Amino acid sequence: MNTEEPQQEEFYEHFRYVANDGQEPLRVDKFLMNFIENTTRNKIQLAAKAGNVLVNEIPVKSNYKVKPKDIVRVVLAHPPHENLLVAENIPLDILFEDDQVLVVNKPAGMVVHPGHGNYSGTLVNGLIYHIENLPNNSNERPGLVHRIDKDTSGLLVIAKTEYAMAHLSKQFFDRTTERLYYALVWGSIDEDEGTIEGNIGRSLKNRLQMSVFPNGEFGKHAVTHYKVLERFSYVTLVQCKLETGRTHQIRAHFKHIGHTLFNDERYGGNEILKGTTFTKYKQFVDNCFKILPRQALHAKTLGFEHPITKKFIQFNSEIPEDMRQCIEKWRNYTINQKD
Repeated sequence: MNTEEPQQEEFYEHFRYVANDGQEPLRVDKFLMNFIENTTRNKIQLAAKAGNVLVNEIPVKSNYKVKPKDIVRVVLAHPPHENLLVAENIPLDILFEDDQVLVVNKPAGMVVHPGHGNYSGTLVNGLIYHIENLPNNSNERPGLVHRIDKDTSGLLVIAKTEYAMAHLSKQFFDRTTERLYYALVWGSIDEDEGTIEGNIGRSLKNRLQMSVFPNGEFGKHAVTHYKVLERFSYVTLVQCKLETGRTHQIRAHFKHIGHTLFNDERYGGNEILKGTTFTKYKQFVDNCFKILPRQALHAKTLGFEHPITKKFIQFNSEIPEDMRQCIEKWRNYTINQKD
């Protein structure tokens, strides 16, 4: 007689989301659609049918209504693809490297770390090919101390040792690093410089966006300082200094004050938000969108204290060609408009 217990299938967590305090009742399949990129509602419904969608550790059907504080998890029988990291020989634009840290200039279009729908070709795939035994951060992501969005270009510092990881992470937590971004935003900003404050959290309407909650009811504290560098006819070039580093911070903050980033599709900046109704003008803006097919945001300057020497070191990167050409087009348009 076989008295052995049947082997219980091991499940791996692929997604985990906690519904915030303002969550209105929403079907779990719709809730997950708002979070998970590159999926379909049918796939989520099939996962729920198979018992792979859990709310507060209990399998639910796809018509379950998510409530505030619910913990929603998607579990599957295989490990997440992003955990199966493969080293790839991807060219990296390295500005600085020693035995503790590496500073890299990430091109627009490159995802920083593998995730749902992006399992290869990421910065991390290139880093683990270039460097053996990178330390993991708290999310099991090798070398990463901070990140920038896929379509944002610019500078990142990578930790090569456990000590560097801890040292740099503390600097980011204590806000002692220096991070300057260049952004092209819609409209003419009244002040030459200013500060945008407002908690940032996931939008209650569109979960792929971040929203600003000025009264501090939701989200995390966020502060962006800005300075106008150049004014054009209907857009403004600004320098942003991050005091905090929230997801989509610059993108959400500038949308909040009515100056959405130029060609930021996720936040509506790919529409003509300012300007004239002339067909010629519309054609001009469309040409700018073609030259710069992404949000106009570049992480230009990065400064931090070196983990070993304790010297504050600063790095600068050139504005990439797509953004430079777009700015130049606006500059010429503005000059010709005044003539």
